[in-house]
Amino acid sequence: MYKVGSFLEKDIDKLIAFIEAHPFAVLIGANQNVPSATQVPLQVKKDGDVVKLIGHVMRKTDHHEAFETNENILVLFHGAHAYVSASVYENPESASTWNYSSVQAKGKIKLLDNDETRKVIEDLTNQYEGHHSPAAFHRMSDDYINKHLKAIAGFEITVTDLEGVFKLSQNHPQVNKEAIVKELSQSEDVQAQEVSRQMKDGLQ
Repeated sequence: MYKVGSFLEKDIDKLIAFIEAHPFAVLIGANQNVPSATQVPLQVKKDGDVVKLIGHVMRKTDHHEAFETNENILVLFHGAHAYVSASVYENPESASTWNYSSVQAKGKIKLLDNDETRKVIEDLTNQYEGHHSPAAFHRMSDDYINKHLKAIAGFEITVTDLEGVFKLSQNHPQVNKEAIVKELSQSEDVQAQEVSRQMKDGLQ
């Protein structure tokens, strides 16, 4: 992580809000020093000072084996990102850069039993499906659920370190920031537009 003071964010509430807004994360583990990664949706829960990440993975995969072997894990949450050309700077003879938002969580993973995994799936489904949806959890038969649970392992990550980098040209003078906002807002790239919006919010 690029830990420059003006970009680094450690406010837990802001970091949790970012995770909730960008729940599809990259989980990274290692089995005998061989890294494995997968992308999964996660739920975040805060109990006092303890932050936990909840999700599930398929069994008999390289990442599942890594999580069984080594409890240490790294989780990456990504937000919008965009190339920033120095051509819009007051002094264009400078280095271009990339603006982005990202949160990293380090922690210990615990694999869950079948009943706990079922609850993980129920909670996640209920978060994204309305109660009256034909795909709602309560509309699934127990036979269907139990059949698929055999191939799934729920997990709970207890976060030991949580940090974010919100790199939005905070180290630039006002004139450059305003030029970057204008340039990115005119881009056809929706991520560039989102970065522009985030920067504009910071200027107000």
